[in-house]
Amino acid sequence: MGSYVGIWEAWAVNPEIRHRGSSGGVLTAIQSWLLTSGAITQVATAAADPQQPVRTVPVRIVSREEALAAAGSRYAPVGVGSIASLDPTHAITAKPCEASAIRALSGGRIGETPLLLSFFCAGTPSQHATERLVHDLGGPAPEEITDLWYRGRGWPGRFTAVFDGGQVSTDYDSSWGQALGPTTQWRCKICPDGIGEAADIAAADSWDSDDRGYPTFGEQEGRSALIARTERGRAVVLAAQEAGVIELHPLEPERLARAQPLQTSRRQFLAARLWATRLGGRSVPRYRGFGLTWLSLAQPRIALRTFRGTLRRLRGTKQGGIQ
Repeated sequence: MGSYVGIWEAWAVNPEIRHRGSSGGVLTAIQSWLLTSGAITQVATAAADPQQPVRTVPVRIVSREEALAAAGSRYAPVGVGSIASLDPTHAITAKPCEASAIRALSGGRIGETPLLLSFFCAGTPSQHATERLVHDLGGPAPEEITDLWYRGRGWPGRFTAVFDGGQVSTDYDSSWGQALGPTTQWRCKICPDGIGEAADIAAADSWDSDDRGYPTFGEQEGRSALIARTERGRAVVLAAQEAGVIELHPLEPERLARAQPLQTSRRQFLAARLWATRLGGRSVPRYRGFGLTWLSLAQPRIALRTFRGTLRRLRGTKQGGIQ
């Protein structure tokens, strides 16, 4: 789960924010409170394109109303960093890779950069996957969609596309598990940080698990895992609790790891995937400080299976790219 100075299960006290957010609405609640209190002047984040809601765009928000309108996950390509600044009176809510880039750009100086908020990320799906899903559900052409959300409005919520005369919808397990998740780009599959390690604050779904240890996605009141990765982040979280904005309860990191099996397995066996990728003739980034080799060697049988599976997929693909 990476380094941290505080970890909790949390949710927004305001019922509207809790319902609208993807999993408890804590990031939306914190953003709203920071803006209304004057602690920050703007937040760079992502939201549905108001002109074409099937797409996702970076936005700057300066009010509670704008924060609420931008609530909820967006499982599509977007570059929040393209509109972000290093102004320490700003905040940025973005993917872990963008938070890492912004931290590196600032020289790693905490307190001299925007407040960095992030979330657990399983990768960026193709934009075409969203449009295909709408089509497969019986929806109209992308330009006819008047509103679209991937989840939220419940936990985990449903993928929903609205158009004149109706809407189409499907559950989270079907939308992410069958349509969107399989289209994540290869770069995301060899990313060592899907958990927002460079951020001040990171949020994740705090799923319940079944007897086999797999997350369950039955609809219920949203709950987030909230991680303060810096002292600055912890101060913000505790101040938000004191202000009555979020509710906090202690959370054991082992429980969060069980609720996020994709993140734990990806980190544990990433070295094996990287070895296979190199052997397959492709270049990979160099990662330092993650202990990836030791993590893979700790479970050699699974690491070997991962190595073989990656190599087999690489050899079975065309030069144009890896699916």
